[in-house]
Amino acid sequence: MSRFAVRLLVLAMFSMALIAAPLLSSAYAAGGDNPAPPPSGDKSKKKKKSDSSYLEDAAFVQNYRAAYTTIYHRSDYAGAIAQLKALGHDDRADVANLIGYSYRKLGDYEVSQLWYERALNADPNHVRTWQYYGLWQVEQGNRDQANYHLKRIGAICGIDCPEYKSLAAALEKPPGSGLVY
Repeated sequence: MSRFAVRLLVLAMFSMALIAAPLLSSAYAAGGDNPAPPPSGDKSKKKKKSDSSYLEDAAFVQNYRAAYTTIYHRSDYAGAIAQLKALGHDDRADVANLIGYSYRKLGDYEVSQLWYERALNADPNHVRTWQYYGLWQVEQGNRDQANYHLKRIGAICGIDCPEYKSLAAALEKPPGSGLVY
């Protein structure tokens, strides 16, 4: 195969991957290792320059995944906060939620709360934020608020989604059990 044909094939495969990525966004709404696109009509979204490219978005996704790995595989929460803030997109629900989660894991509940609220302002239906903020409420002893968060999760994704089950399980444990989620 000629070099030109190989380049064309690679370009076509890359283009197809970029086209297919938005179709998978519903799987990311929970806040996995891939960030979800900002909700439509997002007023906080800055207008992109006309010369912005898909490579910039690919770099964002790569760096987001690196921060995700820093949190969930290395438990380096302070390092992850720096990585996430360096993305320059802390107004996105996925990013703000992970910053809030990291602060919660570091024990800074006040700052964590601010980031969870920022995530919910960016996307009021961000299921993972409702879950993590609900776990924050459990850790703070605010079981009524945690139940409210559980109801919100149920309204968004139903009672069979993992986020609902996780928060429901945390609420089933006795208050003051000292478990950190």
